[in-house]
Amino acid sequence: MLDPAKPAALLDQYPNYKVTPLDTHRLGDHNIMVKDETNRMGLGAFKAMGGMYAVATLLMREAKLTAAELGSDAAKELAKNVTFVCASAGNHGMAVAAGAKLFGAGCRIHLSDTVPAGFAARLEQQGAVVVRSGATYEESIEGAITDAEQTNAVHLADGSWPGYTEPPRLVMEGYTYIAEEMRQTFESTQTWPTHVYLQAGVGGLAGAIAYMIRKNWAEQPEIIVVEPTAAPCLSESATHGKMVTVDGPVSNMGRLDCKTPSMLAFDILARAADRYCAISDQDALEGAEAAATLGIQSTPSGAAGLTALMHDIANGLPTTARPLVILSEGPV
Repeated sequence: MLDPAKPAALLDQYPNYKVTPLDTHRLGDHNIMVKDETNRMGLGAFKAMGGMYAVATLLMREAKLTAAELGSDAAKELAKNVTFVCASAGNHGMAVAAGAKLFGAGCRIHLSDTVPAGFAARLEQQGAVVVRSGATYEESIEGAITDAEQTNAVHLADGSWPGYTEPPRLVMEGYTYIAEEMRQTFESTQTWPTHVYLQAGVGGLAGAIAYMIRKNWAEQPEIIVVEPTAAPCLSESATHGKMVTVDGPVSNMGRLDCKTPSMLAFDILARAADRYCAISDQDALEGAEAAATLGIQSTPSGAAGLTALMHDIANGLPTTARPLVILSEGPV
């Protein structure tokens, strides 16, 4: 279903690619492992790995290009005829916009009214056309779907639903290489985590990492999926045994504040996750502050896994545990 060898084959096409840090930090009496995605490929978030890979793969299909041809002048002339469209709370749109710019394609990003103007400005700096579509993330998705249908653009969402799976599958496949980077480190050190905390909005990152952990990590940890209390769509779906949409207020964890899960992520996590943890907005702020004490600037969304780990430590997580968290985005 997901193959990290495929995004690995395109890494040479990304001028800013390098393995992100995976370091051990001290948090109180505990040693914790931190995968720092806050400056992934200069875009400030893990989503660079998924969006750019999906753009490259879909562009090769649309323009009938090989990987070796991507980025050439001739390929960019062909790419001018392709436009990518998606909705975003910020970081997915940045990855799609950066990929489209790198390979010469057009890009329109639909944002809800709740997405800060700063994200819109950063998208425009990447050459994307920003469209404000509705009051919520879900309404911006509908705007992107309508746009793609009316203009024959390529719709590249990071969430999936019945009848729409291939583009978001590619996004998740791009994320698998983050898990592969970690696996290679753990194979080298022979020090594997006992607990892995994975924050989730629609669930793309959590699903991709959990899939790879269960597929090829030599030692199997407990996998904890972390969501805002305002949007526990994956845990509620797990409880009901089917995908459900939840209601809730807007959260300060804007990139996790998604009310409907990705179908692909739900299917994976229903088998791979051990438990779910919901965190409040106030707790998430404290998690971001804790990340800063480790020397890493993040956000309530980016440090959500760390927040959940702090809960477990407060509830008696043994000091012999080797927990792993992903700081998934930087402060911008």
